[in-house]
Amino acid sequence: MPTFHRLAVLALAASTAVLAPNAANAFVPSSSFVPSCRVAIGTPSPSRGRRGTGMNMMFDQLSSAISDVAKNLGPKKRMTEKGIAKALKDVRRALLDADVNLGVADALIDGVKKRSVGQEVMKGVTADQQFIKSMYDELLDMMGGDSSAGGNTAGGPKNVPAATLATGTEGEPAVVLLAGLQGAGKTTAAGKLALYLKEREVDYDKVEEMGEEANNLLASRMPTRNRRVLLAAADVYRPAAITQLEVLGQSIGVDVFSMGTEADPVDIAAQAVAKAKAEGYDTVLVDTAGRQVIDEDLMDELRRIKDKVQPDETLLVVDAMTGQEAASLTAAFDSAVGISGAVLTKLDGDSRGGAAVSVRGVSGKPIKFVGTGEKTPDLEPFYPDRMASRILGMGDVVSLVEKAASEVSDADAAAMTQKMLEAKFDFDDFIKQSKLVSKMGSFAGVAKMIPGMAGQIDNSKMREIERRMKKNEAMICSMTKKERANPELLITDRTARSRLRRITQGSGTLLEDGVQFMSEFQRMRTMMSRMQKQMGGAAPGAAGPGGMMEGEAPEPAMAGNRAMRRKAKKQKKRGGGARGFG
Repeated sequence: MPTFHRLAVLALAASTAVLAPNAANAFVPSSSFVPSCRVAIGTPSPSRGRRGTGMNMMFDQLSSAISDVAKNLGPKKRMTEKGIAKALKDVRRALLDADVNLGVADALIDGVKKRSVGQEVMKGVTADQQFIKSMYDELLDMMGGDSSAGGNTAGGPKNVPAATLATGTEGEPAVVLLAGLQGAGKTTAAGKLALYLKEREVDYDKVEEMGEEANNLLASRMPTRNRRVLLAAADVYRPAAITQLEVLGQSIGVDVFSMGTEADPVDIAAQAVAKAKAEGYDTVLVDTAGRQVIDEDLMDELRRIKDKVQPDETLLVVDAMTGQEAASLTAAFDSAVGISGAVLTKLDGDSRGGAAVSVRGVSGKPIKFVGTGEKTPDLEPFYPDRMASRILGMGDVVSLVEKAASEVSDADAAAMTQKMLEAKFDFDDFIKQSKLVSKMGSFAGVAKMIPGMAGQIDNSKMREIERRMKKNEAMICSMTKKERANPELLITDRTARSRLRRITQGSGTLLEDGVQFMSEFQRMRTMMSRMQKQMGGAAPGAAGPGGMMEGEAPEPAMAGNRAMRRKAKKQKKRGGGARGFG
């Protein structure tokens, strides 16, 4: 199994392990990772606070509205203008409700109409699916992607962002100027970008040299540039702005150049570039001052800094929560001082998402990076295809896998997926997966990346899942090492009930909680095994030619756990099996 698929199975299994056993249908992904049930994920990071449990995340409203529109298209053999008129009207209303710029919304609707009208509904595809595909392609082009490029090979990840950042050398460093209004998050974005360039930026020159080998590599497995970055503190007006940047620089191991609050920002930027050239830095990030509103003083200072240091990039930092105003702001800054792209911050907030769709459509400038959280590592390149997928409620499995890949090695992923396939998943593995999901981000943030998950779980259900997870972890902590490694002792063994009574008493939970957990755990193991089999997993050396064990009769494709249930039923009729209660 390719590394991407193995990590995809692990990430999806870890994320769905809590609620999936209670779903009406087990989580069974297709080859395109589209689930047919409602799922949830593991425990959130305690440090995230209440924000991590809020489900009114960006794009939820837009995703739900578009999904509802598509479902109402009904069975059609041909897409006609009259047949999709109501759907387009409802989508337009949904876009405007999501604070998408009016001109962008109209252009998007016109593009979808041109792609849809007169087209025959393809065989094996429903009208609503073909309509969503037209929406996806138009959104992709609107946000800077290329719908004509098609998919990548072998079902691997798409790893080329909308735009990359200018590169420099030790003698001629790349100078990046960060501009924006006060409160947009420029200083924090400067620290995040410095860390990204230092540790995670992909070296696409080396990737290109790898040829076909790089097609299915995750971004976290690609060669990195590892830049040597210098931060320049040129915001001398906002109280503690320089101190904030110095603290950020110290926390990520990046040097900060400052001259105090009495110096001219133009001189600070110029001397920072001179220092970079003299001391071997290859990138300079200049954090400039902001204002509450656009004014001539702000623009004049930016022009003087640009004239002095001749930056390779001028990035406008915009707050996603300002909606379509972010697009107008980008156009205004570009007209006044000229920018090369935008950094969209606070994408994990509860705004309606109009900024992400509108920025490029209004200003013509690409979104280069997005802020996905409050912590310093929470900055990612902007991938139009992944964003379009999230907006349409199709999830973002590639980003989910990228997060998992950054937290788990290939060897650990292979070992875990093998245990899933063989249904040997134990309580120690359950704890590991809970911690993995916690490291992958906020509860609601990870949930949005799971296909079909957007809008399916409200705050009350999320809190219920959190409470149950705490109980489950408490019960696992009360188990012996032997019980953790061998779940059958608590499910089918003769001593199962007495063991479970001891565990629940020791963890401060009820016996009913323990029985429920064991039942959920059994269904979770079944779901994981089925998921792994449908993804094409197999135990090494277990199958002979044709994929069967030697001497074994052929079994219907993807029989999954049906055969296991039949076998268990026969054993029960013969009086076999232990007398546990699970």
